[in-house]
Amino acid sequence: MSAARVLSTQTSDAATLSERDAEILAFERQWWKYAGAKETAIRELFDMSATRYYQVLNALIDDPAALAAEPMLVKRLRRMRSTRQRERSARRLGNEL
Repeated sequence: MSAARVLSTQTSDAATLSERDAEILAFERQWWKYAGAKETAIRELFDMSATRYYQVLNALIDDPAALAAEPMLVKRLRRMRSTRQRERSARRLGNEL
């Protein structure tokens, strides 16, 4: 689905996303369809490093406009982030004992 279609499917009362933000959400919805590594696709599509992409993505999934535009995707990404944070915390605590 194109970024323009993502924008057009938003409800009228939801704040709109930038074109880049809509493209990032569209990419996250179907990144596995791209050949090769995800990091390579990120560099080719968005012209940014994987580190910068994930910084932008993390800020984006906290944006109410992203939640309004793609509620299922944003909630799934938030759950995944929360799980990774808990695992990192558990490893740190386990290593300190």
